[in-house]
Amino acid sequence: MPSHGPYELPDRVQGSLTPLNKRLVVNRRGSTVWDVRTPGGRVAVKLGYPSRTHQWTALAPAREATILRQLIAEKVQFGEWEHGTWSVQPWRDGVSLFDRWEPGRHHSHPAAPDLEDVLRCAVALRNLHESGWAHGDVQPNHFVIGPAGTALIDVALAQGGEVPEIYDFPYRGCLVHYEAPEISRSILESGTAVPTKEADVYALGASLFISATGWRHVSYPDDADRRDQRQAIVDKPHRPINVPGPLGGLIEQMMSRSPADRPAISAICRELRNAVQ
Repeated sequence: MPSHGPYELPDRVQGSLTPLNKRLVVNRRGSTVWDVRTPGGRVAVKLGYPSRTHQWTALAPAREATILRQLIAEKVQFGEWEHGTWSVQPWRDGVSLFDRWEPGRHHSHPAAPDLEDVLRCAVALRNLHESGWAHGDVQPNHFVIGPAGTALIDVALAQGGEVPEIYDFPYRGCLVHYEAPEISRSILESGTAVPTKEADVYALGASLFISATGWRHVSYPDDADRRDQRQAIVDKPHRPINVPGPLGGLIEQMMSRSPADRPAISAICRELRNAVQ
């Protein structure tokens, strides 16, 4: 029976980092994440373990670390512990897109969202796509907007390069609130899917929509199970895009049901740059 955590830093990680202090960031769905201050700086420590519904979560920190080593020059460490794998990676300071836009969701007639924020997020996704990877788990909490720039974090489900077989696992979707229809359909039909750049674009549109309005891209009951959520995404159109300003039309394009009809992230960046000038 899998444990629910949170887990303390394994002895090997503790000895390597010699933490000055640490703060629990999250513990859910097979992942404990710590914000750790060390003599050498601030790092994120991820501990993966089997969750109630998934075994792959135990491998996710190591899988992400092998991808990050191909994407960034900063030091990334990973290894195995008694419940799964762990990783140590640079901490990205800032606030998530969802939290940053939280004040605007309380107005009955909100102002148009900040297009500079949107551009920063789009550029972060474009940089990943240009490196040859699809993210596979685009959501508003994975865009961290901070003083040093905007980071797209949590690339454990990304696909596009080499991943050691020992740490790899099939893609079984992401947080359903941001899944493109073709991803949901594939998972319903076969249990797995293939992350794509087109699906990332859809997920970016859904992320912008929920961050601006508080509404999921498709309507389904809060207590619906994941299969019913995915069936709703396959069967139903997305909600009307009522985001004011030029962003509304852009989200509409990004959330086209056909992947071929969605703009590439490079085109989205160009349109946003023109809009903010």
